[in-house]
Amino acid sequence: MAFEVVAGAGSLRSETGVRFPHRWTPGGVSVDTEFTGGHLLNLAAAGCVLNDLYREAEQLGIELAGARVTASGGFDTTTWTSTGITYSVELDSPAPDGELSRLVEIVDEVAEIPRALRAGAPVRRAR
Repeated sequence: MAFEVVAGAGSLRSETGVRFPHRWTPGGVSVDTEFTGGHLLNLAAAGCVLNDLYREAEQLGIELAGARVTASGGFDTTTWTSTGITYSVELDSPAPDGELSRLVEIVDEVAEIPRALRAGAPVRRAR
């Protein structure tokens, strides 16, 4: 079973999703997903990538009219371990394709939540 989430902002924001305020866009971010732990894990990755697209675009002087990140991943139902998360990026920008490709590559390297997930992180219950 795939746990798919879609986070969008600007011109690529969904009209049907739940809205959240967003530092980078006046209209906020839309999130289309179900509310399960698997979906929320994938949303953490998608949301981080979405935010970092705007942050890095600003630093590079790239105008973004909109961004949409779709993330999906599954779980091994015998162990409930993640089978991994895959994400895709859609951008609405007047910038040349080469600059947008560079932006996505940079974000893939610096996005904090995907980096933390790739490295693995201990999770402990507080006592």
